[in-house]
Amino acid sequence: MKVFKFGGASVSSAQAIKNVAAILNSFPGKKTIVISAMGNTTNELEKLVRAYYKKDNQAHDILLSVKEYHQQIMNELELTEADSAKANELFEQLGKRLNRTPSLHFDYEYDQIVCYGELISTAVVSAFLNRCGQTNKWIDIRESLRTDDTYREAVVDWKWSAMLINNSFNFYQDDLYVTQGFIGSTTTNQTTTLGREGSDFTAAILGNLLNAESVTIWKNVPGVLNADPNDFPETEKLPELSYKEAIELAYSGAKVIHPKTIKPLRNKNIPLYVKPFDFPEQEGTIIHQVDHQLDLVPVYILKKKQALITLSPNDFSFIGIDVLSEVFALFRNRRIKVNLIQQSAIDLSLCVDEPEVGLEAMIMELHKEFDVRYNTGLVLATIRFYNAEAISGIKNNHEIFMEQKSRRTARLVLK
Repeated sequence: MKVFKFGGASVSSAQAIKNVAAILNSFPGKKTIVISAMGNTTNELEKLVRAYYKKDNQAHDILLSVKEYHQQIMNELELTEADSAKANELFEQLGKRLNRTPSLHFDYEYDQIVCYGELISTAVVSAFLNRCGQTNKWIDIRESLRTDDTYREAVVDWKWSAMLINNSFNFYQDDLYVTQGFIGSTTTNQTTTLGREGSDFTAAILGNLLNAESVTIWKNVPGVLNADPNDFPETEKLPELSYKEAIELAYSGAKVIHPKTIKPLRNKNIPLYVKPFDFPEQEGTIIHQVDHQLDLVPVYILKKKQALITLSPNDFSFIGIDVLSEVFALFRNRRIKVNLIQQSAIDLSLCVDEPEVGLEAMIMELHKEFDVRYNTGLVLATIRFYNAEAISGIKNNHEIFMEQKSRRTARLVLK
């Protein structure tokens, strides 16, 4: 059994969905396919959540736009009213949700609304595949993938999920299952999400729990590249990566793979393929167990929307373990990810993901015990397998706020 994951770009139009059907035809045998929301739907639903939470009348206009986008795709796929019934039912559920008064928990409301992108996308793809003769079973993954109630960054309950997933995806009567990435639910059936771009992680979870032969992520790139082509005009494909190297790249911010994807696959030695959906015959990149030393070209990762915060104790005391514990507890409680740390005797600098809201409040809290300096709108540039030329190219007259080097990695915080 193989697990295939198709991202938003690979199901963003009627033609793209037809291409998915062609890819599935090229790979006979038992398969589970994990599908993301279509195109930029998640971004639009995030706007919808904000409008809904602010009780802005624009929410219904955004919903209408999202619905029209999906309806156009369903029309181009020539789906009948019966074929479209599930997708239309889900849109009706979402519309009713918007008529309710939102709770005071933004992250909870986010998960209850944004999940519809994946649910509707899979309903459309499943209906089209059935109509093409590729008989499949549509699964609401929320009934099987159980998590805690950390909304927007839920933690998987592996014990419950293993039992429920093996019961739902049993392959007794069906050889093809269609399900959603990114979403799950609590034991009280409240929808949760696994973190932005979490569909890769869903594919890895299913691969692990179903003992898949392999997991393949279908992307709009030839494989894992040594840089994002949106940021760098010239890139090279990396033909293979070790599990360890893939984790390093994903953790540093490489967008091609979700950071949590690798561990479940590595634990069962399941290879992960990253392949181009426009050219499925190409080899792409394989991520697997590698026993030899990889000799890679410099790999560039730019992580944007970063803030650099420098703290100095008001009483001029040293930055000791107690201070570090206090600061990290504050960041953990506010669910702000720390990406880079630099410490001197009385200064502690942290490069963090700039939160959507709440940074000013946290700075005010830190001011009680520290002198605080901070900058926002920065970029954290990471270069794996760096050399002098690579570092010089990244600096390129930018203002550098912080720089660190290890044996294989150089990291710079810059404008």
